Amino acid sequence: MEEFDHIVIGGGASGCAAASGLVREGGRRVLLLEAGWSNRHPLLDLAPGVYKLTDGSRYMTYHRTEAQDHLHGRVQDIPQANVLGGGSSVNAQVYIRGRPADYEEWDSYAGGPASGTRWRWQDVLPHFRAMEDNNRFSNDLHGAHGPLLVSDPPHIDKTARWFLQSMQELGLPFNPDFNGTAQYGTGFYQFTNRAGKRCSAAHAFVEPLREDTRLTVRLGATVERIEFSGRKAVGVTYVDRSGNRHTAGSSSDVILAAGALQTPKILMLSGLGPAAQLRRHGIGVLADLPGVGANLADHPEVPIIGLFDGPHGYFRQGEGWRMLKNGLQYLLFGSGPINSTGFEAGAFFNPDGEEELPSIQAYCVPIVYLDRDLQRSFSKTYGVTISTVLLKPRSRGFVTLRSENPHDLPSVSPQLLQDDGDIHDMAKGLRFLRRVLQTGPLGAHVSRILAPSDEDLSDAALAEHCRRFVKTNYHPSGTARIGSANDDDAVLDSELRCRGVDGLRVCDMSAAPTIVAGNTSAPAMMLGSRCASLILRD
Repeated sequence: MEEFDHIVIGGGASGCAAASGLVREGGRRVLLLEAGWSNRHPLLDLAPGVYKLTDGSRYMTYHRTEAQDHLHGRVQDIPQANVLGGGSSVNAQVYIRGRPADYEEWDSYAGGPASGTRWRWQDVLPHFRAMEDNNRFSNDLHGAHGPLLVSDPPHIDKTARWFLQSMQELGLPFNPDFNGTAQYGTGFYQFTNRAGKRCSAAHAFVEPLREDTRLTVRLGATVERIEFSGRKAVGVTYVDRSGNRHTAGSSSDVILAAGALQTPKILMLSGLGPAAQLRRHGIGVLADLPGVGANLADHPEVPIIGLFDGPHGYFRQGEGWRMLKNGLQYLLFGSGPINSTGFEAGAFFNPDGEEELPSIQAYCVPIVYLDRDLQRSFSKTYGVTISTVLLKPRSRGFVTLRSENPHDLPSVSPQLLQDDGDIHDMAKGLRFLRRVLQTGPLGAHVSRILAPSDEDLSDAALAEHCRRFVKTNYHPSGTARIGSANDDDAVLDSELRCRGVDGLRVCDMSAAPTIVAGNTSAPAMMLGSRCASLILRD
């Protein structure tokens, strides 16, 4: 049996950051186990190249949800990365950290001053700054010397500029930095790339340690369970891609970072979770933790779709002669659409007014963009999609075991928009954002709004549009959350240690007690970085 100081389960955004911190700052010997594939593929590094690889390829695992009764029985896809770097290797690269109020919420759940380890904005900001190498900002809020490359969009389509101008005509101010002093407004996103090349967590944290013998990375390693001696985590049993079983030992903490869908599965397979569920699958109960798999939060996303009056946007830019032209432009000059993921411009706002924290995040996507189960709803043509995302949903879903077989995916029920308040808030966002397709330069080029159409904009019709089109924004969180000592549903304490056992921590977005107001890749990296620092402090 191989022995290490630490074992990190999951080579996603948080796992890469945690492993790097333990090796670089602590000199620890670390085994990083990732079930997926290498991130070394040229199309994964190109901004739009990922769309050529992820739809049904080996780089993504598609979790099929249970039938959602409140969505007329829809069965949805929740794609999760199956590659080193996790979501940061296959996502749209949008860099959002959340807002200070999110981390005040986390701190409150963790127990505040009584917890000993705080989760306020001032406690997590140093980790964000230390990670960041921003190509525009270097100040109290941004770092310019870290390993994670953060940049302005190297290519901006004219339709994205139309969106910003139209939003400003509707009264939203231009915001030069969504990670600055305030989220509110419209602007261009920053991305985890440089000169059009992706900077994933694998690039930022693992690649610099490639020659460091203290870090061992195993790909194709599916973890079956965490091994315990009494109540102390002492190792991991995993299976390689050839079906060979291995056991690795850890003299210090085992760190679980497999993502909000797989982390609760591994906990339950290891005897940590709701006792009745474990017994139902014949698994011995080591610690009865009812919160494992509960509290699943995700950002629901509902599209607004408009048709352009001409060949605007990115439709067919990856086909035929256009693909050749764009490829040559990128190879010869490093410019053009190949530098863009298509999510250049967006907004954070509250339909109830500027004095309220933003409740809606918007993306302007210059193409007709739908989830896989809805792609036949409309013909592919020149158009624009305004993706409307509810930032602080009330609805909560759950993850349960499908079986005791470690190679079965868990059963997932996200319950998006189950709470009527979520549908009400989403409908208000849709009403506002429909106006952007009728206003200013964007409105001048949109010939027709397909959905939600002008035929019926009643509350009931908008609610039905939400139920038909809602999809995941790919941000599952909260299924093994932090909580105070008197919180019976908490899985972790304020130092990310698993309740009821010793030597086990969780550092991915499962740990988030509430979902942040924005994309989750950067917060996941922060959690991994902070987990490493907590271990080294102890």
